[in-house]
Amino acid sequence: MAQLPFIQGHRGFRGLYPENTIPAFEHALKAGVRVLEMDVCISADGQVLVSHEPYMNSIYSSKPDGQAVTKEEERKFNLFLMTYEDIKQFDTGKRGNASFPEQKAMAAHKPLLSEVLALGEAFRKKYKQEIFYNIEIKSVEAEYGISQPKTVEEFSEKVWAVISKQVKPEYIMLQSFDFQVLKYWNKAMLEGKFPAQIRLSALVSRKSPENTIKDLGFIPAIYSPNYQALSPELVVYCHKNGMKVVPWTANEADAISRLAEMGVDAVITDYPNRVPQYLKPVH
Repeated sequence: MAQLPFIQGHRGFRGLYPENTIPAFEHALKAGVRVLEMDVCISADGQVLVSHEPYMNSIYSSKPDGQAVTKEEERKFNLFLMTYEDIKQFDTGKRGNASFPEQKAMAAHKPLLSEVLALGEAFRKKYKQEIFYNIEIKSVEAEYGISQPKTVEEFSEKVWAVISKQVKPEYIMLQSFDFQVLKYWNKAMLEGKFPAQIRLSALVSRKSPENTIKDLGFIPAIYSPNYQALSPELVVYCHKNGMKVVPWTANEADAISRLAEMGVDAVITDYPNRVPQYLKPVH
């Protein structure tokens, strides 16, 4: 398998551009990011779209009439109950994001996964660069059939149907906090239903690598914890057991440097621009 580039652009390039939008992914690629990290949900008409939440986040979303989505309205705008045409009418960039003061406010909307993959593949073709995708299936057991498909099988197969038409499997990482999702992908890969080259990434907050393996029932290709939970000893353990280590979401240059010194394989960050030494911009 191709070696992973060190920096993964979290939700594209959230520090400077509206998260999980075409501008964020486009600017990440131009800046030299070669792994696009993103989240996917499902619309009422079965479309796979890129969004961190399965609803309209009041922090940055605006309704078609330009009014801000309120905190009380968030759950009313359940993406799983909205067609993609309706979802597209909501803006997710004009208001900016107060948590990211450097983020540029601009018109944007939640794109389809197919659009993001097309962007990356066009970039690959134009600049002869290896582009990877770290795709998180946003799944929570309590939400099965409410804000997502009833089964992880259905969710997963919709996602794979899009990926398989556009990207070679060796450039795909499939990540999730929902271990039922990862168990299904692993089984499907063993059975030959999905390609074995896909890397499965176990997202955890502070669960140890030992307990991650125990709870999954297999060794994932990638152990992906909160960066603050990592130690050099854990990195060594993972590598000895055949796992890459990709922590999330480190945003300060010194924190990323410490992780590099520990020997992690990649870092997910909102601010790729803060560690230009790891990037290969295009000109």
